[in-house]
Amino acid sequence: MSKRFYITTAIDYVNGQPHLGHAYEKIVADVIARGRRSLGQEVFFLTGLDEHGQKVQQAAQSEGKAPQVYCDELARQWMAFVQKLCISNDDFVRTTQARHKSVVQALLQKLYDRGELYKAPYRGWYSWKEETFLTEKDRRPDGTFDPVWGEVTELVEDNWYFRMSRYQSWLIDYMEAHPEFVHPPSRRNEVLSFLRSQPLEDLCISRPAARLSWGIPLPFDPDYVNYVWFDALTNYFSIPAAWGDPAALSALQGYYASESSPKAALELWPADIHVIGKDIVRFHAIYWPIMLHAAGIEPPRQILVHGWWQKDGQKMSKTTGNVVDPVAVIDEWGVDAFRYYVLRELDIGPDGNWTDAGFRARYSAELANGLGNLVHRSLSMLQRYRQGVVPSVHHELAPEAERTAEEVRSCLQQSRLQPALIAIWSLITRANQYVDHTAPFKLAKDPAQATRLDQVLYNLVETVRVVAVLLWPFLPTTASRIYAQLGLETEPHRLTTARWGGLPPGHKVGAPQVLFPRKEH
Repeated sequence: MSKRFYITTAIDYVNGQPHLGHAYEKIVADVIARGRRSLGQEVFFLTGLDEHGQKVQQAAQSEGKAPQVYCDELARQWMAFVQKLCISNDDFVRTTQARHKSVVQALLQKLYDRGELYKAPYRGWYSWKEETFLTEKDRRPDGTFDPVWGEVTELVEDNWYFRMSRYQSWLIDYMEAHPEFVHPPSRRNEVLSFLRSQPLEDLCISRPAARLSWGIPLPFDPDYVNYVWFDALTNYFSIPAAWGDPAALSALQGYYASESSPKAALELWPADIHVIGKDIVRFHAIYWPIMLHAAGIEPPRQILVHGWWQKDGQKMSKTTGNVVDPVAVIDEWGVDAFRYYVLRELDIGPDGNWTDAGFRARYSAELANGLGNLVHRSLSMLQRYRQGVVPSVHHELAPEAERTAEEVRSCLQQSRLQPALIAIWSLITRANQYVDHTAPFKLAKDPAQATRLDQVLYNLVETVRVVAVLLWPFLPTTASRIYAQLGLETEPHRLTTARWGGLPPGHKVGAPQVLFPRKEH
């Protein structure tokens, strides 16, 4: 058994609405997962939902529903959203599942037995709306709290704490020894700067069950439920444990037994990449590795942090209507057009800006007139001049195609998605220019140029085939449609098949179909 490449997204809070940021994160993780599969690696890709907490409990009560029923209804919407985006996840975790709860309780019990958890009184100002205790920093100059926090009351209660502060120097040393742990480097520098500038506090990990019943009970104190951190973050580890991962089972020996058959066990931990947004870096790059280390578990290999989207240079807001509805865009333009725009427009790391005009411009210039035009004209000419039969192999465009394939391979190995797309489109542009320079429609009028026409046609259709292979991680539906038009029954899902010369002479291609219909508006 060999370890699979294990990649996750953050889990989404179940009673939020799926938005552009959720879609972008899932697509980024999906392309990395598909890219690794195309490189020949076995992959395990996890996404899912965070379903516990005060907000869910209150929302369910206000609708007169049991919390689990409320979550089940919303989960169906989120799972449909994932399918809409053409996401190739291998599992979908819900934190209300028994397989997750049992691992959370095992981890907590182990930490309790190791002396990593303690009970202490807490006095503080509590925002019921945001489910969080506020600090003096949250007060306005007049001593009041901003209305954004909703009702704020003073609470005094006992809670359970995790001794996070004792591992601060360990984490600094670990991050200095593993510079790839948080990427891009700007985010790593932020985390290190925070760790070096102020002492870490211990982490409150519970809420009294009398106040919050919708959570996982602490195994050593049933009067309390686990709150947020050991529930939500542990999903990345609970699913490997449920699949019988040896590292997970070894770490939880005596506390947990997987129901998975040893024959079906998967080797997953440590996670290779957690794809997350910049707003939750601290939880993933500080809380999570310390939680694991305290339990004697290896940290994940990389936290890959993406930026946020704006719309027309402004923060997105439902109240002002300044939002992008991914489902509406996909319904109008197609899933691959949506995937292409978000990946091409925004590199992993910085913030991005969605404009409808920019989307239409990329769709028209790069998808319809670039890729779509190349595929359609190449196949049309092969049908018109050679009855769709592939001529002898010719290598005129082979150097560019092979160079592009190598560049895409390198980019996929480094999760550099935008540069990979730029490389693929340079090949598409080169092939379209090749049509203009060689003018096959003129060659076809001169019988003496028949051999030259064969050469040009082969270079065009083979470039189209190579492009389909390179595009598969990014635009899987389009890549498969191109292969189908080429009369190829396989899927273009292995990068090794991008080698030049894959279309054999005598093979018959199918009829061209429009990939990206031109839009008037």
